[in-house]
Amino acid sequence: MPSSAATRHFSGTYAEARRKFLEAAEARSARIESFVLEAHRGALGETLATDTAYIGTPGAAKLLIVSSGTHGPEGFCGSGCQVATLHDEDLLARLAAAQVGLLLVHAVNPHGFSHLHRTNEDNIDLNRNHIDFGAPLPVNASYAEVEPLVLPAQWPPSTEDDAAMNAYIERHGMRAFRAAVTAGQYGSPHGLFYGGTAPSWSNRTMRGILRRHGTAATHIGWIDIHTGLGPYGHGEKIYPGRNAPADLAQARAWWGADVFAPFDGQSASADVSGPAVSAVYDECTQASAALMGLEFGTLPDQEVLLRLRADTWLRSHPEAPQALKLGIRQQLREAFYCDNDEWKGMVLGQARVVLLQTLQGLKHAA
Repeated sequence: MPSSAATRHFSGTYAEARRKFLEAAEARSARIESFVLEAHRGALGETLATDTAYIGTPGAAKLLIVSSGTHGPEGFCGSGCQVATLHDEDLLARLAAAQVGLLLVHAVNPHGFSHLHRTNEDNIDLNRNHIDFGAPLPVNASYAEVEPLVLPAQWPPSTEDDAAMNAYIERHGMRAFRAAVTAGQYGSPHGLFYGGTAPSWSNRTMRGILRRHGTAATHIGWIDIHTGLGPYGHGEKIYPGRNAPADLAQARAWWGADVFAPFDGQSASADVSGPAVSAVYDECTQASAALMGLEFGTLPDQEVLLRLRADTWLRSHPEAPQALKLGIRQQLREAFYCDNDEWKGMVLGQARVVLLQTLQGLKHAA
């Protein structure tokens, strides 16, 4: 693929990404809806919204969903894939012939996308927020011990801070450390991987979108595009659904034996509580759902975590020097978006394969 062909679908800001997405959707005569985050503005003063584009017969029995920006700046990648899909004559023709509806959900977390935060306007990680808030909140007993280690009083961490964190890892192991930090926690609103205490605006909005487009579907395939875990440029197929053997078997039948489930311990992702795609089980109970988090690698995992720690620290330290603030913002962007033609080409090629596989899975589902 020529570099220009890969590059033109991607954007440098949320505002540019939104414009490209809406223009491409309008050119396809898609049914467009916008859900505006009224209480906030973007980093450039722009309107913040989750936008949807639907192509196909309304109320299609078989529905392909592609979502982007669940984790803020991961939307640079997901938006590029969605815009490329809207320009893909062959793929759209195949969807139409199979009578599969296509629903693109652009910028699930528009605030984080624009302001370069993985979390939302309330520091909520949306992949920890889709739980049953009528039940007791999940307990991550280890998080309280690790928070002072990963979010020290000063940034960058001192030699002593690094030594204390490394001592914890030495005692408990890297796997236990990563689980304590990343699995999700509900007791520290200013901490890492915070799940919130109620459904977020994005959670409520996504559920409304599902009710609007998915309640007539018998079969749903949902690809939620992410970045930041795994080898550079590789798209890991993560199964984020419920721990049910039949559901996991279906995912592997559609997408291959290299679908990894966090609860099996094979995935680059932790086994998290409340992923966004799990809302389909509540809102589209009549449908058989095949779910994937398509996760493209960027930087080494520990480097990505370091930059997430810096971002979370900064949100609690508005007094930080301007140069430090700007450096942390730029480094976070680079942790989730590799702004070069090689990486973008790898992303688009793998995403298209997954969409074709999902189309075939839906086409033959009975």
